[in-house]
Amino acid sequence: MAGAGSGAAPGTGGAPGGASGGPSGPSGPIGPPGPPRALDPIDRSIVRLLQADGRASIRSVAEQVHVSRANAYARINRLIDDGVIRGFTARVNHERAGQGASAYITLKIVQNSWRTVREQLRELPGAAHIALVSGDFDVLLLVHTPDNRTLRELVLTRLQSIPEVLSTRTLLVFEETDLLARDPSAGPTIQED
Repeated sequence: MAGAGSGAAPGTGGAPGGASGGPSGPSGPIGPPGPPRALDPIDRSIVRLLQADGRASIRSVAEQVHVSRANAYARINRLIDDGVIRGFTARVNHERAGQGASAYITLKIVQNSWRTVREQLRELPGAAHIALVSGDFDVLLLVHTPDNRTLRELVLTRLQSIPEVLSTRTLLVFEETDLLARDPSAGPTIQED
């Protein structure tokens, strides 16, 4: 079974090549991963199943995609080794976890400062997603904070004190829908063996 945040394949306790996105040696990754490989329909089904339930057992995955357990195990390990699957994680209800205020924050930054800004944004408490984007702004940042006061402090004190940040715009999230969440009418979830 893969635990939250683990890079191991479900039901395995570890993947032969590690979850580094490429082959591993005794001291870590060996070279960069190869070019992306096209996924066949079975691989895409496996990815969808694991997105819905990263704790699914190899047996459950194999049964649902109609392949042997050995084939499912090999495919999952290849998806991990190829960097398609980057890990297994828990989906969190941020409000229930005490993070009741969420916002997307757009940032305009100094040209060629993305790497510097990205490293500073990674250190922000509650930062959940950072993306360099095209359009009217340069960076899109998703944050979760306990309340609006904390969000205000994050924007006015932390973000605007970064010298490379030229301007920000905050978009409060009023309601979210998790598109990866399992539809309750679809029946029982995949269980461990």
